[in-house]
Amino acid sequence: MATQKTRTAEQVKKDFEARGETIAHWAKAQGFPEHTVYQVLNGFAKGKRGMAHQIAVRLGIKAEPTRANAA
Repeated sequence: MATQKTRTAEQVKKDFEARGETIAHWAKAQGFPEHTVYQVLNGFAKGKRGMAHQIAVRLGIKAEPTRANAA
């Protein structure tokens, strides 16, 4: 099983800057509220569950959850 490499919020922010893409544009394109994406990137939302978790996974800050009992 391959291990997914995660990135820090700072790395994600630098990637946005390097691509010339705004966080607001990414949030809208992904269907997430802009303020929630900023909360995840700035550490106000830890991404433990719900939408914040989905955002953290999509940004690569958290690894994709594995299904231990998937049949």
